[in-house]
Amino acid sequence: MQDIKRLILSAGLAAGLFAAPAMAEDWNDPQEPFAVFGDTYYVGTRGLSAVLITSPQGHILIDGGSPESAPMIAQHIRQLGFKLEDVKFILNSHDHFDHAGGISELQKLSGAVVLASVQGEKVLRSGQPSKGDPQYGDLQSMKPVANTRAVADGEVVKLGPLAVTARYTPGHTQGGVSWTWRSTENGKGAAMVYADSLNAFTAKPFRYSDSKSYPTALADIKKSIATVAGLDCDILISAHPGASDLFERLAKQPKLGNAAFIDRQACRAYAEAGTERLNKTLAAEAAGK
Repeated sequence: MQDIKRLILSAGLAAGLFAAPAMAEDWNDPQEPFAVFGDTYYVGTRGLSAVLITSPQGHILIDGGSPESAPMIAQHIRQLGFKLEDVKFILNSHDHFDHAGGISELQKLSGAVVLASVQGEKVLRSGQPSKGDPQYGDLQSMKPVANTRAVADGEVVKLGPLAVTARYTPGHTQGGVSWTWRSTENGKGAAMVYADSLNAFTAKPFRYSDSKSYPTALADIKKSIATVAGLDCDILISAHPGASDLFERLAKQPKLGNAAFIDRQACRAYAEAGTERLNKTLAAEAAGK
């Protein structure tokens, strides 16, 4: 049963749907926060990633989980010894309820500016899912987010010594973004990647092969898979941690230190899993399933 649950999570069925309460509970299972590398910390839940990048001039938070996740993320930030009020930017991977539903509350607590893609920012600001979203039929509305701003593809978000680059990766949603930066620990640098979901999941009647509501969906997700595969990538954290074996690497941390998280092949493997999922989805569409 545990293997089945992990397969579902890592494959991405949890990548935006909140139809099953049991699955939502799994997403929000508790997880102690931990250092990843240098100035980067994991502050999310067991099933929903959230990452804090810290500096003396303020901090950057990536993703806010679901509404149920927000209090845990806030607690984790404080537990690590940081002030929530020092979070100056909240970045979003994509505008589904499980990655953005907690952002409104975290924005109120911190006063941060919330950054997303042009399409993602529209959804966050309104709280209403896009009708072009591949999973539109199964998505919930969210609390509208205040103090939002759209960033361009390739734009660098700067805060003191921090520089985080937006890499547009649409296809799972119309406004998906992966985020990259560098962290340094004991004089050694690492290329950090927070990868958005690359899973081609749909809710009827959406089809990647011939969508009218999102005509570029197939081309977008193929391009996004290639983008992530080509990133400079020492340490990968995916929007759902199980999709990139984050906790398997965490289990090696006591022996290896934070070097346990380094895997130069992780982004490529993550992209390959996205391609496999896409091929299955297209095959099912061709078969009329």
